[in-house]
Amino acid sequence: MSEDILLSARELSMRFGGVLAVNNVSFDVHKGEVFTLIGPNGAGKTTVFNLISGIYVPTQGEVMYQGKSLASVPPHGVAGLGIARTFQNIELFEHATVLQNLLIGRHTHRETSVWSDMFFTRRVREAEIKAREKVEQVIDFLDLQHHRDAMVAGLPYGVRKVIELARALCTEPKLLLLDEPSSGLNVEETEDMAFWISDIKNLLGITVLMVEHDMSLVSKVSDRVLAMSQGEVLAMGTPAQVQSHPDVIEAYLGSIDDVTSLRREPAKGGA
Repeated sequence: MSEDILLSARELSMRFGGVLAVNNVSFDVHKGEVFTLIGPNGAGKTTVFNLISGIYVPTQGEVMYQGKSLASVPPHGVAGLGIARTFQNIELFEHATVLQNLLIGRHTHRETSVWSDMFFTRRVREAEIKAREKVEQVIDFLDLQHHRDAMVAGLPYGVRKVIELARALCTEPKLLLLDEPSSGLNVEETEDMAFWISDIKNLLGITVLMVEHDMSLVSKVSDRVLAMSQGEVLAMGTPAQVQSHPDVIEAYLGSIDDVTSLRREPAKGGA
C-alpha cells in the first residue's frame, strides 16, 4: 500500500438478508484530502461509513487503515486508532453543557485508572488540565466560546452541528468521517460548514471522508468524489469529472442543466 494512502476499502460488500446494500466497492483515501461519497438515498453511502467505523462487519472485502486491517477492531476501539465520526442525526448529551460534551471526546486519551480517579491524584489533576487545554483549543478553533457553558438542549440546530464536529475533533483524529454535515442547515450555516471543513484539512492536517447531498458543499471542499447508486460505484474523480459523468447525471443529478449550474456554483463563494 502506498504511504500516502490513509484508508483503503477493498471489494466491500454488505448483505442484509436478501438485500445487497453494498456491492464490490473499492476506493482509497489519501492523506490530507477531502474524499466525498455522493449518491441518491439508498445508494449505500452510510452503509460504507458503518463498515469503516466497525458498526457493521462486511459480508465480503475489508477495510485497511494505515496499512492494517480493521476486521478485528471493535466499534469502540476505532476511535482509539485515530478515526472520529459525526452522525447525520446529532448524537449529543443534550442535558450537559457544551464543555462537558467536548470533554467526553477526550475519553479515548484517558491514561488514568479508576482508583486514581477516585482519589483524584496529581496524575489525574494533570490529565484533566491537559484535556481542558485541548478542548479549549477546539472551542477557539470553531468559535464556540460564547456557548462554552450553555446547555446543549437550548442551542439552535446549526450550533449543535458544530458542537458535534467539535467533539469529534477533541479526539485528535487522523481521519474524520462526516455523515451529511450540511443536513438540516440553512445556506449561511452550510457556508460556515464548508469553511470549517476546509480549515480542518488545511490548518489541522486532518483527512476527511464525507457523505454529502449538497453538491455546492461537495464542489467547494472535495478533492475527489465517489458517486454511488444501488450499492455500486458509478464514477470517481474530481467534483467536475464526477458531476459531468453520464451515469451520475442520470442516477443522481437528474439533468445536464443541474450540472451546468453546479459548475458555476464554486465561483459564487470565491472558494
